[in-house]
Amino acid sequence: MIKKKIALGLTLAMSIGIFSGCGAAGSGGSSSGEIKIGVVTPLTGSISAYGKSARNGLDLLQKEVNDKGGINGKKIEFVYGDDENKPASAVNVAQKLINEDKVVAIVGPLTSTCANAVAPIAQQNKIPMVTGTGTNPKITQAGDYIYRTCFIDPFQGTVIAKFASGDLKAKTAAILYDNGNDYSKGLADNFQKAFKAAGGNIVDSETYNTNDQDFNAQLTKIKDKNADVLFAPDYYSTVGMIAKQARAQGIKSTFLGGDGWDSADLFKVGGDAVNGAYFTDHYSAKDTSPEVTTFIDSYKKKYNTTPDSMAALNYDAGKVLIESIKKAGKTDGESIKNALKNYSGTVVSGKITFDKDRNAVKAAVIINVKNNDFDFVKKIQP
Repeated sequence: MIKKKIALGLTLAMSIGIFSGCGAAGSGGSSSGEIKIGVVTPLTGSISAYGKSARNGLDLLQKEVNDKGGINGKKIEFVYGDDENKPASAVNVAQKLINEDKVVAIVGPLTSTCANAVAPIAQQNKIPMVTGTGTNPKITQAGDYIYRTCFIDPFQGTVIAKFASGDLKAKTAAILYDNGNDYSKGLADNFQKAFKAAGGNIVDSETYNTNDQDFNAQLTKIKDKNADVLFAPDYYSTVGMIAKQARAQGIKSTFLGGDGWDSADLFKVGGDAVNGAYFTDHYSAKDTSPEVTTFIDSYKKKYNTTPDSMAALNYDAGKVLIESIKKAGKTDGESIKNALKNYSGTVVSGKITFDKDRNAVKAAVIINVKNNDFDFVKKIQP
């Protein structure tokens, strides 16, 4: 009888070991008393200011959620991986988060190029991925586990083109973009199509390579065209340099850009040269809606500074994901994915629902760079 009990005990122990070791990728993140959610973002490199803002927003969200009891009684933990804004690094980070840290989902990556690299990996491992800032349309095409809580480049490019043609009365435009960056190239293509459709004329389109710092050769060609507007769809660290070099050459065109312009560090790089520009964004810190004012108050209390869009958008992505996990009542990938599919709610950057391609349907705002500040101009519905 004793031998039978021992044998039975060994059998049960082995069974428990087998079942606890055979979970799907990511399932371990919820078994240790806390739910781990991975974050892929650039904490170092040329756009590290974005990554740090994203982390601030998510750290704030983590505290808010855990102070209220977490998700169904379990604390959450955002586990960060630095992708340096390099696709290869993003892939390595994502694989570590999934296979070693056992996260149940991923927020990010922050940039489109890195998001395009990670999306197939998340899809293959059935790990829900929600990017709050990757605007390239290809990202969610990787599969049904991939979502985004921001608008996409075709919408953003069309909005700024129509604003240039209608509000600014621009007849001619020049474009200067990074041909090796999915985000920059996508916005340039969509702006060009929309500006032409509105009756405008693209008088010049020039390209450069990622990490270039001298744009004078391209700007010399652009200067001769005397365009009403110059569209520069890239991140703050690059467009700040472009603006300074353009003004130094005597180019008087009104600068236009996308959401990559939104960073306080834009002024550190571009100085007064960026004043007078307009760009599309997802939210404005000067919006008076309750969601925005509450978020800003909480953020200022914790960090003593005003949040930029990267803080707000990653906060939103994390919030949508957390609310979906709560609704699912489970932490397996399929349950979270299905809850995301039916999500509808209002976050800092506005009301969000998802279309059939898992892209957020939401409004865009136009921002004017004025006196080293970002002024809200108008909100444009999809």
